Amino acid sequence: MSEKETKPSLESTLKSMDTEEFIDIHFYRPIGYRWALLFRRLGISPNSVTIASIFIGIASGICFYPHDLTVNIIGMLLLVWANSYDSADGQLARMTGQKSALGRILDGTAGDIWFITIYAAICLRLTPQWGIWIWVFALITGMCHSKQAAMADYYRNIHLLFLKGKDGSELSHSPVLKENFKKMSWKKEFIYKLFEAFYINYTVGQEKLTPHFQKMMDIIREKYHGQAPEWFRVAFREKSLPLMKYTNMLSFNTRVIVLFISLLIDQPWLYFTFEITVLNLMLIYMIARHEKFCKAFSGQL
Repeated sequence: MSEKETKPSLESTLKSMDTEEFIDIHFYRPIGYRWALLFRRLGISPNSVTIASIFIGIASGICFYPHDLTVNIIGMLLLVWANSYDSADGQLARMTGQKSALGRILDGTAGDIWFITIYAAICLRLTPQWGIWIWVFALITGMCHSKQAAMADYYRNIHLLFLKGKDGSELSHSPVLKENFKKMSWKKEFIYKLFEAFYINYTVGQEKLTPHFQKMMDIIREKYHGQAPEWFRVAFREKSLPLMKYTNMLSFNTRVIVLFISLLIDQPWLYFTFEITVLNLMLIYMIARHEKFCKAFSGQL
């Protein structure tokens, strides 16, 4: 069988057109697809690609420290490269069927490490003018960033669950994770169990902000044995789809565009301001709207 016959299509490596953003569809996914084809040919695993993206992202962040536009632009290009790898690891996993819980955790951790480095570099850059206050500002902003990214990821996976079913979603349920955690051995599976502990905490944080969704899911599990009826899936997609644009804006592309602009005009503190104001308001709106229709669906179910 020829390579052309066995080569998966770009569309087959996407999670869903519902959850893809314009920049991703037309830029990152095509680039990630080509990286994924190369990595598949070379026998490189998705987790290895994720780890490579971490190092590239760290290098990018370091480039944002000096007041040197050329170095800053190199950092921007490196961050675009890191994100193309972040796209490629998921596409490669879907191509090869090498999806794993560890891969999902690593994928989320990669973005956190990139931005921790970026935040630290900006703080070091601005400390002579701002003193310790820029670190306080960055810490508060970083906490907001973490919650924004976590909830964007959660709502995307909720949408995918009712669009494509359990196989098409990576939505987690903390009681199940805790049961699996108990079965793992610290002695034999230390790294995996450590990652799982962090992931449980991450999932519990998502669940605490979505009480009406949790109640709705409890009804689906108890009354429908976890299989939502077709009428509900259609109705839920109609309500959830308009929120997908907000999940994308809270993830990577929008915040990075603002980051790049703030660096180009040598005012990187504006990026922190954007995250703590505009993106937080967007997060609050998204949670409120999602909880409202989940509460209504609970009554219908």
